[in-house]
Amino acid sequence: MLVRRLARRLPATLAVLALLTLAPSLIGCGGGSTATGKGTTARSSPRSPEFRAAGLLEPVRPAPALSLHNYLGQPVNIASYKGRAVLVTFIYTHCPDICPLITSNLRVALNLLPAAERSKVQVIAVSVDPRGDTRRAIASFLARHEMTGRMQYLVGSLHELAQAWQAWGVGSERDARNPEFIDHSGLVYGITASGKRLTLYAANFKPRDIAHDVPLLAAR
Repeated sequence: MLVRRLARRLPATLAVLALLTLAPSLIGCGGGSTATGKGTTARSSPRSPEFRAAGLLEPVRPAPALSLHNYLGQPVNIASYKGRAVLVTFIYTHCPDICPLITSNLRVALNLLPAAERSKVQVIAVSVDPRGDTRRAIASFLARHEMTGRMQYLVGSLHELAQAWQAWGVGSERDARNPEFIDHSGLVYGITASGKRLTLYAANFKPRDIAHDVPLLAAR
């Protein structure tokens, strides 16, 4: 199932149904292929009365390993963020629509949090384009979206990143019709302070929903 570039215009109910039916799905960033995700299927429960996420992942398990270098060459391990809520997404800098939308909305969500709550969350982005996500491109992308120092942007070789994609059940492949674009899973995962992967957000999530859920994730 492909969530095309117009996914952000889908009614919320349709977006949730798409998530609950099959995750991951591939978002055609600027393209229109009919690729389907090759990652592990993850089904989620209906919306929780407590959380505002699109769904809760079941069964609740520890988040998959994620240990790479950021674009500055510094090692980053998700395990080091135990005690904080962590938001994990998979994007690339040359994406014309969905990735900027996710990043901008994550910035808005962070800005909605009081300073005390903001210190309890870490945002991690993992590249789905090892060739195009250069240090310069990432620095420009983060600056443009006012996320420099607020988002860990992880990179690596194709082999290293493919291992992370597989572990997280993320689909990523170059668009057959438009090779400059990447079709990839456009989701945001919410990780609890104890390191459990719990919540799932569609690419067109509302920032206020993540701002609401961060303190709940940080308390678990």
